[in-house]
Amino acid sequence: MIIYPAIDLYERKAVRLKRGDYAQMTVYSEKPVSVALGFKKAGAAAIHVVDLEGARDGKPANFETIRQIISQSGLEVQVGGGIRTYETIEKYLDIGVRRVILGTAAVSEPGFLAKAVSDFSDSIAVAADIKDGLVAIKGWTELSDLDIFSFCDRVSETGVRTLICTDVSKDGLLGGANIGLYKTLREKLSAALIASGGVSSAEEIKTLTRLGIDGAIIGKALYEGRLDLTEAVRLAALDDK
Repeated sequence: MIIYPAIDLYERKAVRLKRGDYAQMTVYSEKPVSVALGFKKAGAAAIHVVDLEGARDGKPANFETIRQIISQSGLEVQVGGGIRTYETIEKYLDIGVRRVILGTAAVSEPGFLAKAVSDFSDSIAVAADIKDGLVAIKGWTELSDLDIFSFCDRVSETGVRTLICTDVSKDGLLGGANIGLYKTLREKLSAALIASGGVSSAEEIKTLTRLGIDGAIIGKALYEGRLDLTEAVRLAALDDK
């Protein structure tokens, strides 16, 4: 299993939200590139980056910071947040982003998603952010009318190879991941599945790998010192063998 340390960007700073609430934001660093370099030193090979302003407002606001993270860290980077046009997808891929994550566009424009997958293949991932039982969009500020399973059925038809599922109710609380949800999704999906939201212990990493989850995004547990990244990477590698 791949461990993805998370860097959420707001006004070019590394922050974390609680339950996706922009009013409950904690700034952890004004130097996101340094955060990425720290993750690399601890053993990470890939990171998960979200442009929170982009997610909320519909257009990227932290592109230059993301470019610097890629060029200076050399890490494999997957990026989400406000990616709703072809131009934005191509712009990110041109600077070396490994995987572009579609969220709102995947819900509101299924035709756009299908064309993006057809043209860019496994460079496209889909974010399924679950809030109050429904898929959330626009930086988690609005709810669609789709439940997670209906949404997964729909996006699977496009050939998407990677699904990133976040239980927003767990995000930023250090209360543990929704293991039951990921177990059910793993049984239903053939695509690679990355778990996000509340992953905060070594035991959860072991459980997720045993379930066959392909990746785990870890945020606040790292920033608060609840989980050691080097140990997390080691456990994920051991459990894969």
